[in-house]
Amino acid sequence: MKNEKEQKKRLVVVGGGESGVGAAVLGKVKGMDVWLTDAGSIAPKYKEMLEQWQIAYEEGHHSEQRCLAADEIVKSPGVPITAPLMVKAQQKNIPIISEIEFAGRYTDAKMVCITGSNGKTTTTMLTYHILKSAGLNVGLAGNVGKSLALQVATVEHDVYVIELSSFQLDNMYEFKANIAVLLNITPDHLDRYDHKMENYVAAKFRIMQNQGADDAFIYWQDDPIIAAQLKHITTTARMLPFTAGDEHDGCAAYIEDGRMRFDLDGKYWEIARDELALKGLHNLYNSMAAGITATLLDIRRDDIRRALSDFQAVEHRLEYVRTLDGVRYINDSKATNVNSTWYALESMPKGVVLILGGKDKGNDYSEIEELVREKVSAIVCLGVDNSKLHAFFDGMVPVVEDARSMAECVEKCHSLAQEGQTVLLSPCCASFDLFKSYEDRGRQFKEQVNAL
Repeated sequence: MKNEKEQKKRLVVVGGGESGVGAAVLGKVKGMDVWLTDAGSIAPKYKEMLEQWQIAYEEGHHSEQRCLAADEIVKSPGVPITAPLMVKAQQKNIPIISEIEFAGRYTDAKMVCITGSNGKTTTTMLTYHILKSAGLNVGLAGNVGKSLALQVATVEHDVYVIELSSFQLDNMYEFKANIAVLLNITPDHLDRYDHKMENYVAAKFRIMQNQGADDAFIYWQDDPIIAAQLKHITTTARMLPFTAGDEHDGCAAYIEDGRMRFDLDGKYWEIARDELALKGLHNLYNSMAAGITATLLDIRRDDIRRALSDFQAVEHRLEYVRTLDGVRYINDSKATNVNSTWYALESMPKGVVLILGGKDKGNDYSEIEELVREKVSAIVCLGVDNSKLHAFFDGMVPVVEDARSMAECVEKCHSLAQEGQTVLLSPCCASFDLFKSYEDRGRQFKEQVNAL
């Protein structure tokens, strides 16, 4: 194990959610003087964990003097590095790291790390499903599952499959992914990156840092932003691209004659596209990335095929809710950026009543204009301020209406949708104007649809 002996260092954890509390428990297990602080309120289940582990904490404010007495700070991903407390800590040269960085010090497990602007949750869950079904001792961590730090503190896994956001990658320095997966890069979270795309791209590419000749980098060959950035990167890691395009020389996975084909390490295998559990173009990419990963880890091809065909879709990602009066209702609340909504619309037949809206993150809606004109019959704008949506979409489709609650929204969609059409919640925006989270938004949608 790494760094098994640790001095009685003063560890301050900023943020009392899944990530922060997991880091605090790991610090406690490693004999540190741990203190956790959250400017907001800490959920009861996390308070219970802190008290169970006898970890001191505060909520509702930050005691600055105590924070700045830290030997090291573990920052939860939701806390920006530009927050006043973080700025003061940097001025005092206090190291600030992520929970993933912290946890990585204390395990020699293999790390499969997955990022991208879209599809990372589905790919993470699918990869975990394949490895778990094949009998590996595998943990699920990052943005899904339990925090990596908590698992390292309390259980032992041979492999971890970790979903990493750009926020988590920002404060990772020594951590290394044995297998790194980069699905795609499209504009997202630019408000956290000085509204500079190059800063966001650099954050995503941190997933490759520290990789060597024994490691692998899996990526979508046809993403222009990834292709441009790779021209400036030197690495000894194995480069394993995948593609759904015609040019597939050198690709570890590709599509040909209606079949998804894999070719790496002298292993060749394939699966018919219509056998895949996940449908739509975006899910082809997710399935290829997961399949390459599993092949690298020596999972039997029959086991991979079986898992690719029986996987259950992720909640809030193109999740079928019900069919009522011939109208399908689909929950894609996890689509919090424009590119994610593009993939949702791409997989839909014509005749969509589309629910858009929420907290705009500097969206450029022109990316979905062509699909909206082709497939959407009505838009319901669900948000506190829908002016930007109206400015772009008014006149593009026959009907554009507003709703200020999920109940009102679903009722309007029910009235607008005709038999054979689809009501699609794929908002393009964050949820924080009317909802606690995208999960809250998705669950309210399902509740209202099921109540019709």
